[in-house]
Amino acid sequence: MTSLHNTSHMLSLSELLAQCQQGLEANFVLMSLFGRTAHPDEKAGVIVTAVLLQPGTPGLTPRVLRGYAEPGQRYPSLTSQFPAAQIYERELWEQTGLQPEGHPWLKPVRYEGPRQGQMGDYPFYKVRGAEVHEVGVGPIHAGVIEPGHFRFMCHGEQVHHLEIQLGYQHRGVEALLLARHAPERRTPIVESIVGDSAVAYAWAWCAALESMADQSVSVATLASRAIGLEMERLAMHLATLNGLCTDIAYLQPAATYGRLRTAVINASQRACGNRFGRGWIRPGAAKPIGDALRQDLLTTLRAFLPDFQEVNALVCSSRSVRARFQGVGVVSSQAARDLGLSGVVARASGIALDVRAAQSDNFFATYPVPHQTQSNGDCWARMCQRMQEAEASTQWLIDRLTDPTLNLINTPDPHAPGVASAAWALQPHALCVSWVEGVRGPVMLALETDTTGKLIHAKVQDPSLANWFGLAMALRNNEISDFPICNKSFDLSYCGNDL
Repeated sequence: MTSLHNTSHMLSLSELLAQCQQGLEANFVLMSLFGRTAHPDEKAGVIVTAVLLQPGTPGLTPRVLRGYAEPGQRYPSLTSQFPAAQIYERELWEQTGLQPEGHPWLKPVRYEGPRQGQMGDYPFYKVRGAEVHEVGVGPIHAGVIEPGHFRFMCHGEQVHHLEIQLGYQHRGVEALLLARHAPERRTPIVESIVGDSAVAYAWAWCAALESMADQSVSVATLASRAIGLEMERLAMHLATLNGLCTDIAYLQPAATYGRLRTAVINASQRACGNRFGRGWIRPGAAKPIGDALRQDLLTTLRAFLPDFQEVNALVCSSRSVRARFQGVGVVSSQAARDLGLSGVVARASGIALDVRAAQSDNFFATYPVPHQTQSNGDCWARMCQRMQEAEASTQWLIDRLTDPTLNLINTPDPHAPGVASAAWALQPHALCVSWVEGVRGPVMLALETDTTGKLIHAKVQDPSLANWFGLAMALRNNEISDFPICNKSFDLSYCGNDL
């Protein structure tokens, strides 16, 4: 889903916040709130952008608000009334210096620049009492994962508070998207932002460029992209299910999920040359799926589905699994809504928010993926949600690949010489907000051009940004030994936060 806007109309910061509040009171979801320092040819200050979406309403254009703020301006925080704003206001303050007055917890989010050297001095939240103790985990972990610090405040084994601190490494992703090569040649950088969501990020990036260049793409191109996206979703849900079973030492299904994931990612490699879907999508193009590849994918998926259903039934029938997962790490529907959670973890708490269902300008509008939610919001619900979404994606893929009326070959090959070298002229004074529903939730890319059509700002937002706080809340009043399964049931991205 893309939303293209002319950047000439600008509200005052107070007007922008008032309209944000009106939208939130009308049950819109705050999808993002971010800012940038004014460009040299603009009035000195900060340009603020707010993005809101009305869930459950297919085909609606997101509400995008633009406002101007004076350098260092203070404004009344939205967080006390709308907790979902807390992470965005913190990031806005950290990156632009705008001060949200009344914010309850103004802690850095990314620790960019000079702040990274101050991470060791940050005063973690304290729970005081004679029998209260702290347990620190990380930032360096035993597994091959990225750094993050988890500070547990416990009474015995019970966790009263978990504070998560990220921001230990940065790659300068947003700056790279502005500084290197022509925009249409930067897709490999975008594919590397979050390694297990390469297809989602590439699609969001390419859709934004296509919209800003007023370039349409064929149905075959959209179909190929959607197939690549669902293959990615399937593979990553399998990885999470494997991890959940491993964390409770249920090794038979863990091994089965691992075997099934290998079959899926190997099929992706045969399709585009990379197991993680890199190279599947480029601006104006997507991997053509000819008859041979079509049959290859079908053979893999048809063999996969009965084994997947069988292992799911085995896991769900186990009383030990139920005892370990049910009632653990609960995030209620109200808490998920208040915190602004998105993606699979929100749907596991009963929040029916899926960008695919709102994409009137996308392939999923014509060929929808069945959507379902859970109600309990615990580790069991998040596991079952992933099982159901993976099975729905598999059946959807089989249906598309067996549809004789669907042309999957009439799309430019991403690596054909003429396609790869094509130059794209972007509209001047334009802002494009692009979303794709990735495995964790909505991946967002916002791009902005100056008066000449040159990119001057790129904003990247992973669903993990808001969902990390959901993990912290899920641990409250659970035992510290529940952390591994809660953490894996969320399965969030470190690099999606540390850009």
